[in-house]
Amino acid sequence: MTTKESVVTIEQMQVGVAAVNIVGTSPMIFNAMSAKARHELLLPRGRKSVAEKAQTLKHDPLSEYVNSCYRRIGDGETRIIFPAAAFKSAMCNAALEVQGAKKAQIGRLVWVEGDYVDVYGVPKLMMSVVRSADMNKTPDIRTRAIIRDWACTIRVRHVMPTLSYIAVARLLETAGMVIGVGDFRQEKGKGNYGQFRVADASEIAAIKKGGGIKQQDAAFKTPECYDSESAELLAWFNTERAARGK
Repeated sequence: MTTKESVVTIEQMQVGVAAVNIVGTSPMIFNAMSAKARHELLLPRGRKSVAEKAQTLKHDPLSEYVNSCYRRIGDGETRIIFPAAAFKSAMCNAALEVQGAKKAQIGRLVWVEGDYVDVYGVPKLMMSVVRSADMNKTPDIRTRAIIRDWACTIRVRHVMPTLSYIAVARLLETAGMVIGVGDFRQEKGKGNYGQFRVADASEIAAIKKGGGIKQQDAAFKTPECYDSESAELLAWFNTERAARGK
């Protein structure tokens, strides 16, 4: 009796790198966890007494506006940065809507370089009514930063020949259309914020020029309201705070 030996052939894989320019097609809302919230998670102080609640403000809109963004410490192209993993997550979730692609497979074959990417654009202050995560869905006012016209450049690494540059670009286009990034994004169903598309360098040149680190620092120092509702709420808050001596 003879035994036939089988030969296993493994195709050599390579890593391709694609620098992709992205331009927002809908405003992007930032919702980073503030330092105060992180400190409370690290070392909770317990419930406040009635006297402590009366002496402290529940909200500080200007501080909440600034802290809603991921910010670079030191010099750089932009002050506002955003987790690179958010774009990979958008691509993985977009694979659920694309025939022939699987979410787990895209998660293994694609990754975005770096921890954060530079986001260009001028932020504005937005105040809106939200529902808390408690059982009663208690309403509250949340202050966040929003950028109407935004852009960024990400470097996507992908495994070749399983994925080509064209496939990565198409997957990003789908992710920008049906998933998005940031808060209240398209993926969640109700909002349509944070949508984007792949763009040429010339298309994002104006946003980069007018929305760099200097413009963003100025917007944090002297914020401009995003809409009339935000302007009315902020004006009322400042007047009422002064009247109450807070």
